[in-house]
Amino acid sequence: MNRIEDLRKNLFGGTAAGSRQFGMIFTLVAIVLLFQIWTGGLTLTSGNLIAVVSQYSYILILAIGMLMVIVAGHIDLSVGSVAAFTGIVVAKAMETYALPWPAGIALGLLVGAVIGAWQGFWVAYVGVPAFIVTLAGMMLFRGGNQYIGNADTVPVPAGFREIGAGFLPEVGPDTGYNNLTLLLGIAACAGMVWREWKARQTRRAMNTGVTPLWITGLRLAVMLGVIAFATLRFAGGRIGTSLPISGIILIALVLAYASYTRSTIGGRHIYAVGGNARAAELSGVKLRRVNFAVMMNMSVLAALAGMIFVARSAASGPQDGLSWELDAIAAVFIGGAAVSGGLGTISGSIVGGLVMALLNNGLQLQGVGSDMVQIIKGLVLLLAVAFDVHSKRQGRFSIIEALMRPLRRESPAAPAASASTPGKTPVTG
Repeated sequence: MNRIEDLRKNLFGGTAAGSRQFGMIFTLVAIVLLFQIWTGGLTLTSGNLIAVVSQYSYILILAIGMLMVIVAGHIDLSVGSVAAFTGIVVAKAMETYALPWPAGIALGLLVGAVIGAWQGFWVAYVGVPAFIVTLAGMMLFRGGNQYIGNADTVPVPAGFREIGAGFLPEVGPDTGYNNLTLLLGIAACAGMVWREWKARQTRRAMNTGVTPLWITGLRLAVMLGVIAFATLRFAGGRIGTSLPISGIILIALVLAYASYTRSTIGGRHIYAVGGNARAAELSGVKLRRVNFAVMMNMSVLAALAGMIFVARSAASGPQDGLSWELDAIAAVFIGGAAVSGGLGTISGSIVGGLVMALLNNGLQLQGVGSDMVQIIKGLVLLLAVAFDVHSKRQGRFSIIEALMRPLRRESPAAPAASASTPGKTPVTG
Protein backbone atom coordinates (compact mmCIF):
# COMPACT_ATOMS: atom_id res chain seq x y z
CA MET A 1 0.00 0.00 0.00
CA ASN A 2 2.86 2.39 0.78
CA ARG A 3 4.28 1.77 -2.68
CA ILE A 4 0.94 2.60 -4.26
CA GLU A 5 0.74 5.81 -2.23
CA ASP A 6 4.32 6.76 -3.16
CA LEU A 7 3.58 6.13 -6.83
CA ARG A 8 0.45 8.25 -6.65
CA LYS A 9 2.28 11.10 -4.94
CA ASN A 10 5.15 11.04 -7.43
CA LEU A 11 2.89 10.93 -10.47
CA PHE A 12 0.22 13.38 -9.36
CA GLY A 13 1.77 15.13 -6.38
CA GLY A 14 1.17 14.57 -2.70
CA THR A 15 -0.96 17.69 -2.38
CA ALA A 16 -4.72 18.01 -2.42
CA ALA A 17 -4.46 19.59 -5.86
CA GLY A 18 -2.54 16.63 -7.25
CA SER A 19 -5.09 14.14 -5.99
CA ARG A 20 -8.04 16.17 -7.25
CA GLN A 21 -6.30 16.66 -10.59
CA PHE A 22 -5.99 12.91 -10.98
CA GLY A 23 -9.68 12.47 -10.21
CA MET A 24 -10.62 15.00 -12.90
CA ILE A 25 -8.33 13.47 -15.51
CA PHE A 26 -9.59 9.98 -14.63
CA THR A 27 -13.18 11.16 -15.17
CA LEU A 28 -12.29 12.80 -18.50
CA VAL A 29 -10.52 9.68 -19.77
CA ALA A 30 -13.43 7.49 -18.67
CA ILE A 31 -15.94 9.70 -20.54
CA VAL A 32 -13.79 9.68 -23.69
CA LEU A 33 -13.42 5.89 -23.64
CA LEU A 34 -17.12 5.38 -22.89
CA PHE A 35 -18.28 7.51 -25.81
CA GLN A 36 -15.53 6.23 -28.10
CA ILE A 37 -16.96 2.73 -27.66
CA TRP A 38 -20.61 3.84 -27.56
CA THR A 39 -20.36 5.90 -30.77
CA GLY A 40 -18.37 3.32 -32.68
CA GLY A 41 -15.16 5.38 -32.71
CA LEU A 42 -16.66 8.72 -33.72
CA THR A 43 -15.60 10.65 -30.60
CA LEU A 44 -11.87 10.71 -31.34
CA THR A 45 -12.07 11.33 -35.09
CA SER A 46 -10.35 14.45 -36.40
CA GLY A 47 -13.60 16.04 -37.53
CA ASN A 48 -15.32 15.56 -34.19
CA LEU A 49 -12.41 16.84 -32.08
CA ILE A 50 -12.10 19.93 -34.28
CA ALA A 51 -15.85 20.49 -33.91
CA VAL A 52 -15.67 20.15 -30.12
CA VAL A 53 -12.96 22.84 -29.87
CA SER A 54 -14.86 25.13 -32.24
CA GLN A 55 -18.17 24.68 -30.44
CA TYR A 56 -17.00 24.89 -26.82
CA SER A 57 -13.89 27.10 -26.80
CA TYR A 58 -15.91 30.11 -25.66
CA ILE A 59 -17.22 28.19 -22.63
CA LEU A 60 -13.67 27.20 -21.70
CA ILE A 61 -12.60 30.85 -21.98
CA LEU A 62 -15.43 31.79 -19.62
CA ALA A 63 -14.30 29.03 -17.23
CA ILE A 64 -10.86 30.68 -16.93
CA GLY A 65 -12.37 33.94 -15.71
CA MET A 66 -15.01 32.22 -13.60
CA LEU A 67 -12.32 30.20 -11.81
CA MET A 68 -10.68 33.41 -10.59
CA VAL A 69 -14.04 34.86 -9.52
CA ILE A 70 -14.98 31.73 -7.56
CA VAL A 71 -11.52 31.37 -6.01
CA ALA A 72 -11.90 34.95 -4.72
CA GLY A 73 -15.18 33.90 -3.08
CA HIS A 74 -17.67 35.39 -5.56
CA ILE A 75 -19.95 34.25 -8.38
CA ASP A 76 -20.80 35.93 -11.70
CA LEU A 77 -24.23 35.27 -13.20
CA SER A 78 -23.97 37.92 -15.91
CA VAL A 79 -21.34 36.43 -18.23
CA GLY A 80 -23.79 35.11 -20.82
CA SER A 81 -25.63 38.43 -21.00
CA VAL A 82 -22.35 40.39 -21.14
CA ALA A 83 -21.18 38.17 -24.01
CA ALA A 84 -24.46 38.68 -25.88
CA PHE A 85 -24.46 42.45 -25.28
CA THR A 86 -20.87 42.79 -26.48
CA GLY A 87 -21.62 40.70 -29.56
CA ILE A 88 -24.55 42.89 -30.64
CA VAL A 89 -22.64 46.14 -29.96
CA VAL A 90 -19.69 45.02 -32.08
CA ALA A 91 -21.90 43.61 -34.86
CA LYS A 92 -23.99 46.82 -34.99
CA ALA A 93 -20.88 49.01 -35.02
CA MET A 94 -19.36 47.08 -37.94
CA GLU A 95 -22.64 47.03 -39.88
CA THR A 96 -23.80 50.60 -39.25
CA TYR A 97 -20.50 52.50 -39.17
CA ALA A 98 -18.40 50.20 -41.40
CA LEU A 99 -15.98 49.72 -38.51
CA PRO A 100 -12.98 47.55 -39.57
CA TRP A 101 -13.08 44.16 -37.88
CA PRO A 102 -9.79 44.64 -35.91
CA ALA A 103 -11.26 47.85 -34.47
CA GLY A 104 -14.44 45.87 -33.77
CA ILE A 105 -12.47 43.40 -31.64
CA ALA A 106 -10.83 46.27 -29.76
CA LEU A 107 -14.25 47.86 -29.23
CA GLY A 108 -15.62 44.60 -27.85
CA LEU A 109 -12.78 44.25 -25.34
CA LEU A 110 -13.29 47.87 -24.30
CA VAL A 111 -17.02 47.26 -23.78
CA GLY A 112 -16.18 44.25 -21.62
CA ALA A 113 -13.71 46.29 -19.57
CA VAL A 114 -16.25 49.07 -18.97
CA ILE A 115 -18.92 46.56 -17.90
CA GLY A 116 -16.41 44.82 -15.65
CA ALA A 117 -15.40 48.13 -14.07
CA TRP A 118 -19.08 48.93 -13.46
CA GLN A 119 -19.78 45.62 -11.75
CA GLY A 120 -16.43 45.58 -9.96
CA PHE A 121 -17.15 49.01 -8.50
CA TRP A 122 -20.40 47.83 -6.90
CA VAL A 123 -18.79 44.66 -5.54
CA ALA A 124 -15.44 46.06 -4.36
CA TYR A 125 -16.18 49.62 -3.31
CA VAL A 126 -19.89 49.69 -2.45
CA GLY A 127 -19.99 46.23 -0.89
CA VAL A 128 -22.98 44.80 -2.76
CA PRO A 129 -22.63 40.98 -2.99
CA ALA A 130 -21.43 39.83 -6.41
CA PHE A 131 -24.41 37.50 -6.69
CA ILE A 132 -26.81 40.48 -6.58
CA VAL A 133 -24.68 42.75 -8.78
CA THR A 134 -24.30 40.15 -11.52
CA LEU A 135 -27.93 39.03 -11.27
CA ALA A 136 -28.86 42.65 -11.99
CA GLY A 137 -26.26 42.68 -14.76
CA MET A 138 -27.72 39.53 -16.28
CA MET A 139 -31.10 41.25 -16.68
CA LEU A 140 -29.65 44.62 -17.63
CA PHE A 141 -27.35 43.44 -20.43
CA ARG A 142 -29.80 40.83 -21.74
CA GLY A 143 -32.31 43.63 -22.16
CA GLY A 144 -29.60 45.79 -23.73
CA ASN A 145 -28.84 43.08 -26.27
CA GLN A 146 -32.47 42.87 -27.33
CA TYR A 147 -32.93 46.66 -27.35
CA ILE A 148 -29.87 47.40 -29.51
CA GLY A 149 -30.49 44.50 -31.88
CA ASN A 150 -34.26 44.99 -31.92
CA ALA A 151 -34.54 41.24 -31.19
CA ASP A 152 -33.06 40.50 -34.63
CA THR A 153 -29.84 38.96 -35.95
CA VAL A 154 -27.02 41.21 -37.18
CA PRO A 155 -24.40 39.73 -39.57
CA VAL A 156 -20.65 40.30 -39.19
CA PRO A 157 -17.99 40.65 -41.95
CA ALA A 158 -15.90 37.76 -43.23
CA GLY A 159 -12.63 38.94 -41.66
CA PHE A 160 -14.20 39.03 -38.20
CA ARG A 161 -15.48 35.47 -38.60
CA GLU A 162 -11.94 34.11 -38.62
CA ILE A 163 -11.58 34.35 -34.82
CA GLY A 164 -14.48 31.94 -34.38
CA ALA A 165 -14.64 29.92 -37.59
CA GLY A 166 -11.08 30.12 -38.93
CA PHE A 167 -8.29 27.54 -38.86
CA LEU A 168 -4.53 27.57 -39.08
CA PRO A 169 -3.68 28.04 -42.78
CA GLU A 170 -1.99 25.48 -45.00
CA VAL A 171 1.69 26.35 -45.55
CA GLY A 172 4.78 24.51 -46.74
CA PRO A 173 5.04 21.17 -48.56
CA ASP A 174 2.15 18.73 -48.82
CA THR A 175 2.67 16.26 -45.96
CA GLY A 176 -0.92 15.13 -45.63
CA TYR A 177 -1.16 17.16 -42.43
CA ASN A 178 -1.48 20.82 -41.53
CA ASN A 179 2.16 21.82 -41.07
CA LEU A 180 1.53 24.70 -38.67
CA THR A 181 -0.44 22.39 -36.37
CA LEU A 182 2.42 19.89 -36.47
CA LEU A 183 4.91 22.62 -35.56
CA LEU A 184 2.68 23.74 -32.71
CA GLY A 185 2.54 20.17 -31.41
CA ILE A 186 6.33 19.84 -31.59
CA ALA A 187 6.70 23.11 -29.70
CA ALA A 188 4.26 21.86 -27.04
CA CYS A 189 6.26 18.65 -26.60
CA ALA A 190 9.51 20.60 -26.30
CA GLY A 191 7.93 22.94 -23.77
CA MET A 192 6.70 20.00 -21.69
CA VAL A 193 10.18 18.43 -21.62
CA TRP A 194 11.74 21.78 -20.68
CA ARG A 195 9.22 22.31 -17.90
CA GLU A 196 9.93 18.90 -16.36
CA TRP A 197 13.67 19.47 -16.61
CA LYS A 198 13.41 22.89 -14.96
CA ALA A 199 11.21 21.44 -12.20
CA ARG A 200 13.81 18.75 -11.46
CA GLN A 201 16.60 21.34 -11.44
CA THR A 202 14.65 23.56 -9.04
CA ARG A 203 13.89 20.71 -6.65
CA ARG A 204 17.53 19.61 -6.73
CA ALA A 205 18.76 23.16 -6.06
CA MET A 206 16.32 23.58 -3.16
CA ASN A 207 17.14 20.10 -1.85
CA THR A 208 13.42 19.26 -1.55
CA GLY A 209 13.64 15.75 -2.95
CA VAL A 210 13.88 14.85 -6.63
CA THR A 211 11.31 12.53 -8.20
CA PRO A 212 12.89 9.26 -9.40
CA LEU A 213 13.95 9.52 -13.03
CA TRP A 214 11.75 6.63 -14.15
CA ILE A 215 8.69 8.34 -12.65
CA THR A 216 9.53 11.54 -14.53
CA GLY A 217 10.00 9.51 -17.70
CA LEU A 218 6.67 7.74 -17.27
CA ARG A 219 4.84 11.01 -16.62
CA LEU A 220 6.50 12.63 -19.63
CA ALA A 221 5.72 9.65 -21.86
CA VAL A 222 2.01 9.88 -21.00
CA MET A 223 1.83 13.64 -21.53
CA LEU A 224 3.85 13.59 -24.75
CA GLY A 225 1.72 10.73 -26.05
CA VAL A 226 -1.47 12.72 -25.45
CA ILE A 227 0.00 15.81 -27.13
CA ALA A 228 1.22 13.79 -30.13
CA PHE A 229 -2.15 12.07 -30.52
CA ALA A 230 -4.06 15.36 -30.34
CA THR A 231 -1.62 17.03 -32.76
CA LEU A 232 -2.05 14.34 -35.39
CA ARG A 233 -5.82 14.41 -35.01
CA PHE A 234 -6.08 18.18 -35.42
CA ALA A 235 -3.47 18.28 -38.19
CA GLY A 236 -5.07 15.40 -40.08
CA GLY A 237 -8.57 16.74 -40.56
CA ARG A 238 -10.16 17.31 -43.93
CA ILE A 239 -8.49 19.82 -46.24
CA GLY A 240 -9.06 23.38 -45.04
CA THR A 241 -9.49 22.45 -41.39
CA SER A 242 -6.93 22.13 -38.59
CA LEU A 243 -6.62 23.53 -35.09
CA PRO A 244 -9.25 26.31 -34.90
CA ILE A 245 -8.14 29.90 -34.31
CA SER A 246 -10.42 29.92 -31.27
CA GLY A 247 -8.38 26.98 -29.95
CA ILE A 248 -5.17 28.98 -30.39
CA ILE A 249 -6.72 31.85 -28.43
CA LEU A 250 -7.79 29.41 -25.70
CA ILE A 251 -4.31 27.85 -25.43
CA ALA A 252 -2.69 31.29 -25.16
CA LEU A 253 -5.11 32.30 -22.41
CA VAL A 254 -4.59 29.06 -20.47
CA LEU A 255 -0.81 29.49 -20.52
CA ALA A 256 -0.98 33.17 -19.56
CA TYR A 257 -3.50 32.78 -16.74
CA ALA A 258 -1.93 29.60 -15.35
CA SER A 259 1.39 31.41 -15.16
CA TYR A 260 -0.25 34.44 -13.55
CA THR A 261 -2.12 32.52 -10.86
CA ARG A 262 0.83 30.25 -10.09
CA SER A 263 3.84 32.55 -10.32
CA THR A 264 2.83 36.14 -9.52
CA ILE A 265 2.00 38.06 -6.38
CA GLY A 266 -1.30 39.19 -7.86
CA GLY A 267 -2.35 35.60 -8.50
CA ARG A 268 -1.48 34.54 -4.97
CA HIS A 269 -3.46 37.46 -3.60
CA ILE A 270 -6.61 36.12 -5.27
CA TYR A 271 -6.21 32.80 -3.47
CA ALA A 272 -5.43 34.55 -0.21
CA VAL A 273 -8.62 36.61 -0.44
CA GLY A 274 -10.70 33.52 -1.18
CA GLY A 275 -9.08 31.55 1.63
CA ASN A 276 -9.57 34.19 4.34
CA ALA A 277 -10.38 37.73 3.23
CA ARG A 278 -9.89 39.28 6.66
CA ALA A 279 -6.51 37.65 7.23
CA ALA A 280 -5.41 38.59 3.71
CA GLU A 281 -6.35 42.23 4.31
CA LEU A 282 -4.44 42.29 7.60
CA SER A 283 -1.45 40.88 5.72
CA GLY A 284 -1.41 43.83 3.37
CA VAL A 285 -3.48 42.48 0.46
CA LYS A 286 -5.53 45.21 -1.22
CA LEU A 287 -8.89 43.51 -0.85
CA ARG A 288 -10.91 45.99 -2.89
CA ARG A 289 -8.37 45.99 -5.69
CA VAL A 290 -8.43 42.20 -5.94
CA ASN A 291 -12.23 42.03 -5.98
CA PHE A 292 -12.42 44.79 -8.58
CA ALA A 293 -9.81 43.09 -10.76
CA VAL A 294 -11.43 39.63 -10.82
CA MET A 295 -14.84 41.07 -11.73
CA MET A 296 -13.39 43.26 -14.46
CA ASN A 297 -11.29 40.41 -15.84
CA MET A 298 -14.37 38.17 -15.99
CA SER A 299 -16.30 40.66 -18.10
CA VAL A 300 -13.38 41.14 -20.51
CA LEU A 301 -13.17 37.38 -21.05
CA ALA A 302 -16.96 37.23 -21.43
CA ALA A 303 -16.73 39.91 -24.13
CA LEU A 304 -14.04 37.88 -25.92
CA ALA A 305 -16.11 34.69 -25.67
CA GLY A 306 -19.14 36.54 -27.03
CA MET A 307 -17.19 37.81 -30.04
CA ILE A 308 -15.82 34.34 -30.78
CA PHE A 309 -19.33 32.90 -30.69
CA VAL A 310 -20.72 35.63 -32.96
CA ALA A 311 -17.80 35.12 -35.35
CA ARG A 312 -18.48 31.40 -35.53
CA SER A 313 -22.23 31.97 -36.00
CA ALA A 314 -21.57 34.74 -38.59
CA ALA A 315 -24.20 36.91 -36.87
CA SER A 316 -25.25 38.20 -33.46
CA GLY A 317 -28.72 37.30 -32.22
CA PRO A 318 -31.06 37.74 -29.24
CA GLN A 319 -30.55 34.15 -28.02
CA ASP A 320 -26.75 34.38 -27.74
CA GLY A 321 -25.25 33.60 -24.36
CA LEU A 322 -28.25 31.87 -22.81
CA SER A 323 -27.16 29.69 -19.83
CA TRP A 324 -23.47 30.21 -20.56
CA GLU A 325 -22.88 31.23 -16.97
CA LEU A 326 -24.24 27.88 -15.80
CA ASP A 327 -21.88 25.93 -18.05
CA ALA A 328 -18.90 28.03 -16.93
CA ILE A 329 -19.75 27.62 -13.24
CA ALA A 330 -20.27 23.88 -13.72
CA ALA A 331 -16.89 23.56 -15.45
CA VAL A 332 -15.13 25.27 -12.55
CA PHE A 333 -16.76 23.16 -9.84
CA ILE A 334 -16.34 19.91 -11.77
CA GLY A 335 -12.71 20.96 -12.24
CA GLY A 336 -12.15 20.86 -8.48
CA ALA A 337 -12.73 24.42 -7.26
CA ALA A 338 -14.03 24.70 -3.71
CA VAL A 339 -17.52 26.11 -3.22
CA SER A 340 -16.26 28.36 -0.43
CA GLY A 341 -13.41 29.81 -2.50
CA GLY A 342 -9.63 29.76 -2.10
CA LEU A 343 -9.07 26.52 -4.00
CA GLY A 344 -8.95 25.65 -7.70
CA THR A 345 -6.69 25.67 -10.74
CA ILE A 346 -6.85 26.96 -14.29
CA SER A 347 -5.91 23.54 -15.66
CA GLY A 348 -8.56 21.90 -13.49
CA SER A 349 -11.25 24.23 -14.82
CA ILE A 350 -10.22 23.43 -18.40
CA VAL A 351 -10.44 19.71 -17.65
CA GLY A 352 -13.85 20.30 -16.06
CA GLY A 353 -14.94 22.22 -19.14
CA LEU A 354 -13.74 19.40 -21.39
CA VAL A 355 -15.73 16.93 -19.30
CA MET A 356 -18.88 19.00 -19.93
CA ALA A 357 -18.04 19.52 -23.61
CA LEU A 358 -17.35 15.85 -24.35
CA LEU A 359 -20.40 14.82 -22.33
CA ASN A 360 -22.53 17.15 -24.46
CA ASN A 361 -20.87 16.02 -27.66
CA GLY A 362 -21.09 12.30 -26.94
CA LEU A 363 -24.76 12.45 -26.00
CA GLN A 364 -25.53 14.47 -29.14
CA LEU A 365 -23.69 11.94 -31.31
CA GLN A 366 -25.96 9.27 -29.83
CA GLY A 367 -29.06 11.33 -30.56
CA VAL A 368 -29.94 11.89 -26.90
CA GLY A 369 -32.52 14.66 -26.52
CA SER A 370 -31.61 18.05 -25.08
CA ASP A 371 -33.86 17.38 -22.07
CA MET A 372 -31.85 14.32 -21.04
CA VAL A 373 -28.58 16.14 -21.74
CA GLN A 374 -29.58 18.84 -19.23
CA ILE A 375 -30.61 16.23 -16.65
CA ILE A 376 -27.30 14.39 -16.94
CA LYS A 377 -25.26 17.61 -16.77
CA GLY A 378 -27.16 18.64 -13.66
CA LEU A 379 -26.45 15.32 -11.97
CA VAL A 380 -22.75 15.54 -12.87
CA LEU A 381 -22.52 19.02 -11.33
CA LEU A 382 -24.36 17.91 -8.18
CA LEU A 383 -22.06 14.92 -7.72
CA ALA A 384 -18.96 17.07 -8.24
CA VAL A 385 -19.98 19.57 -5.57
CA ALA A 386 -21.12 16.78 -3.23
CA PHE A 387 -17.69 15.18 -3.60
CA ASP A 388 -16.06 18.50 -2.70
CA VAL A 389 -18.21 18.85 0.43
CA HIS A 390 -17.59 15.23 1.47
CA SER A 391 -13.84 15.60 0.92
CA LYS A 392 -13.70 18.67 3.15
CA ARG A 393 -15.54 16.89 5.94
CA GLN A 394 -13.21 13.91 5.73
CA GLY A 395 -10.06 16.00 5.40
CA ARG A 396 -9.19 14.12 2.21
CA PHE A 397 -9.09 15.15 -1.43
CA SER A 398 -7.77 12.01 -3.10
CA ILE A 399 -10.01 9.72 -5.12
CA ILE A 400 -7.31 7.06 -4.76
CA GLU A 401 -7.66 7.15 -0.99
CA ALA A 402 -11.43 6.84 -1.29
CA LEU A 403 -11.11 3.78 -3.51
CA MET A 404 -8.35 2.14 -1.48
CA ARG A 405 -9.75 2.81 2.00
CA PRO A 406 -11.71 -0.48 2.23
CA LEU A 407 -8.53 -2.41 1.36
CA ARG A 408 -6.39 -0.93 4.13
CA ARG A 409 -5.33 -3.27 6.92
CA GLU A 410 -5.26 -0.59 9.59
CA SER A 411 -8.35 0.65 11.39
CA PRO A 412 -10.47 3.07 9.34
CA ALA A 413 -10.80 5.36 12.34
CA ALA A 414 -8.76 8.52 11.81
CA PRO A 415 -6.40 9.74 14.53
CA ALA A 416 -7.79 12.44 16.76
CA ALA A 417 -5.44 15.02 15.29
CA SER A 418 -6.78 14.46 11.80
CA ALA A 419 -10.37 14.74 12.94
CA SER A 420 -10.05 18.47 13.34
CA THR A 421 -11.13 20.70 10.48
CA PRO A 422 -8.26 20.95 8.01
CA GLY A 423 -6.95 24.38 7.09
CA LYS A 424 -7.59 25.56 3.58
CA THR A 425 -4.34 25.65 1.66
CA PRO A 426 -4.38 27.97 -1.36
CA VAL A 427 -3.61 26.04 -4.52
CA THR A 428 -2.66 27.82 -7.72
CA GLY A 429 -1.99 27.07 -11.35
